[in-house]
Amino acid sequence: MRFNGLAGYAAHSEQSRGRAHAEPYKDNRLAYERDRDRIIHCAAFRRLEYKTQVFVNHEGDYYRTRLTHSLEVSQIARGIARSLRLNEDLIEALALAHDLGHTPFGHTGEDVLNRLMKSHGGFEHNRQSLRVVETLEQRYPNFDGLNLSWETREGIIKHSSDYDSAGSEAIRDYEPGLRPTLEAQIIDLADEIAYNNHDIDDGLKAGYIKLEDLSQVEIWQQTWRMVGEKFPVLDEKRQVLQTISHLIGELIRDLVVTTTHNLEKLNIQTLTDIHRQPLNLASLSSEMQGMNHQLKKFLYSKLYKHYKVERMRVKAERFLTLLFENYRENPSLLPGKYQQRFATYGTERVICDYIASMTDRYAQDEYKRLYEPFERA
Repeated sequence: MRFNGLAGYAAHSEQSRGRAHAEPYKDNRLAYERDRDRIIHCAAFRRLEYKTQVFVNHEGDYYRTRLTHSLEVSQIARGIARSLRLNEDLIEALALAHDLGHTPFGHTGEDVLNRLMKSHGGFEHNRQSLRVVETLEQRYPNFDGLNLSWETREGIIKHSSDYDSAGSEAIRDYEPGLRPTLEAQIIDLADEIAYNNHDIDDGLKAGYIKLEDLSQVEIWQQTWRMVGEKFPVLDEKRQVLQTISHLIGELIRDLVVTTTHNLEKLNIQTLTDIHRQPLNLASLSSEMQGMNHQLKKFLYSKLYKHYKVERMRVKAERFLTLLFENYRENPSLLPGKYQQRFATYGTERVICDYIASMTDRYAQDEYKRLYEPFERA
């Protein structure tokens, strides 16, 4: 163990590969602590408050948004990091940044932009998150972007179980042949733990799934029975919430135990050892993976393909497509600061950046401004 309490295989601030731009600092915060703070204060992070997770913002105040989801991922990831003696500042920065590039209307927006940008480099939200922190944020006097540490940027672009999905060109500058830090690997699983469980909560609250539907999901039933035995007089609402809480706890426990076993089995001592592994070391046990896969299939069929979710998906696909095509035919409709970027990045990429940055509400309002004759421009 190092003097700062971190394991030898953790990402230590003093060993960071640094930032793309040299800059003077007004204080002595550690590298990844500074990254986290810059992410929290950037415009793209604030806009996550009004971007869809599953339910569009106007459908109710209870449901998760990209912002509350990111906070839940951060809370889960930090607990895992503490158990594994990883760098909590880095893992928190990655958790808060992992959805910065997401579009309005969730994965529907991503699919639409990827289709429309097919001849212009496509669109993928991890690539867009990196673009946000490297280029699109404009806060500092001598450079564009947030000038984050190399390890934070690497974790953003390698955020997925198979980070090649971001595209080989996108990860070219981030050692595509090497595994990312263990902190980055944890984010993939913390993300999944968060959204699986809060989607159950939101789906039940909305009435899109019923408790009896969950009887076919083994991991839910096991945890539901355990909570019932532990608290035999709970009302149904509290038992649902306690089941979700205990299920998150059990997934975290399994992840910590399994990852610790992987580290010990391979005698992992340093960050270099992490980088050289052919596969990610952060994982759930095979039994838990099987039960978690069953839960994901359930949510896909019962919630994500629910007819009301599908209706919103179809509407969002239609008006995001119309917005894109209208901007492409009439680029002067974009704000002046975006028009100034056409020569540098190309008209279609700038339009894509503009739409990707929109909140659900802004995209809907923009549609009204462009297509409803009596709406103020």
